[in-house]
Formats: sequence, structure tokens, C-alpha cells
Amino acid sequence: MWQKYLIGDVLAKSDLAVNNVCYLDTDVLVSPLAPNIFDQHKQDKVTLVSQWFNLPWERASILRRIAFLRNRFFSNDYPLDSLLFASLEQLFDYSSLPPQPNYACAGLFVFNVKEFGSQMAEFFLRYDSSIFTPTSGGDELYFNFFAQSNNFQHWIDYRFQALWIYEIAMNYSFLYRYKETDRELLRNCIEASLFTNYFLHFAGSWHESKMWEQVKVLDNPETLAMFEALDDYMKMPVTGKPKGSIKPKDNA
Repeated sequence: MWQKYLIGDVLAKSDLAVNNVCYLDTDVLVSPLAPNIFDQHKQDKVTLVSQWFNLPWERASILRRIAFLRNRFFSNDYPLDSLLFASLEQLFDYSSLPPQPNYACAGLFVFNVKEFGSQMAEFFLRYDSSIFTPTSGGDELYFNFFAQSNNFQHWIDYRFQALWIYEIAMNYSFLYRYKETDRELLRNCIEASLFTNYFLHFAGSWHESKMWEQVKVLDNPETLAMFEALDDYMKMPVTGKPKGSIKPKDNA
């Protein structure tokens, strides 16, 4: 927790000309196509991304696939039923906290320094590594309680913190077979996810979450040119006017 405490403490006590801060974990990749996250922010709220609701898929289905694929391809010791499937009530009760209606991934949040700097600093000073949480001393559960119990929360689109463990289980499950053996395939899949999502977070402690360290993402000029071309195209107006019958050419 100390890294987050330092960030909050310095901002709260300094005279830096900073209005809003976006906190990012170091394992978050940002797409070149990402819009300005500060345009989504409300000054009097803490901007969060839910890992529970408003997902592209049903969360229960995601978790089933994660557990199944880890058990089948990573380790047959991985349980098919575990805390992974805990309800919100179970999670907060685990640390004797009143349950909250949602659950953010604490790897990304935005806050206004003037509004929340002192409160953020006080929050991170309040706890140390001895706290009892489902994530073995991690701050996420307590951070969710802090934000939501004070009604600070402002939820934005999942694409601002897409979770790789969700993405790989639902879109790229074949990667579980390859593990570290096909890095070109892995790079293409990560870049494909960044083609769709704005921020991609490799949260977690299992093998999927280390995959971003194995490849150089967005290191190919052709890929970057494609991202740039899509960005230009998305700004171009379309009319819907017919162009006649256009079919692929036979290259045989």
C-alpha cells in the first residue's frame, strides 16, 4: 500500500499545479485510441471502473471460464470453486465491513486533488499491511468501502479498465494452451484487445497476468499505423449512400 500512500500524501500536502489525478497501476497498458479519461471525470466524485457490473459478458460466465481454464491448462490444483465466486456480501463480510453495491478494480481511479487529496492521504495512512482482506493485505476491498460508503463513486465504461483475465478467458482462451511458447500470437491478442479497449489491466497473480511482460506491445510500425488510421477513420463522417455491388476479387 505504501506506493499509493505516497502518491496521496504528496498531492495532499504539496502546491503542485495539478487539478485531477489518474492513478494507474504499473501493469496497465493504454491504447493509442483511448479518449481522454479526464473528460469522463466528475470533479466532486472519485471516478471508478466496475469489475462486477456493466461488463461485455455475464460475470458468472467469465469466472467459470477462468477457473476451468486455469485448472485444465495451468494447474489441476486450481480449485473449481473458491473465493473467486464470492458474492459482494461475502467479500465485505470477510473483512467485517458493511457490504457495498458494487466493486471497483483499484488499479485505476481518478480524483480531484482539492476535493479528495487530504481524504485519500488519510485513508492510505489509516491501514497497514496487517489488514485482513481476501487479497492478502491488498487495499482494494477497503478502497471500495471508502469510496462507496462515502458516496464518492462515479462509474465509467469498462473499456477504461478492461481486465485481461476477463479478456483472455472470453476472447482468447486458446492462449491458455500456448502459455509462453507463441509470443507473436500473444502480442497480436493483446494488441487486438487494445484495439477494442482503452486501458488494459493485467491484474492478478496467475500466469495470465504476467503475459504483458513477455512481449513488446505496440512496437510494430505497421500496427501503430493501423491504430492511427482507425482513429482518423472514426472521425470521418459516413453517409450510408449505396455504392453498388462490390465483391472481393478472385485472386486465384
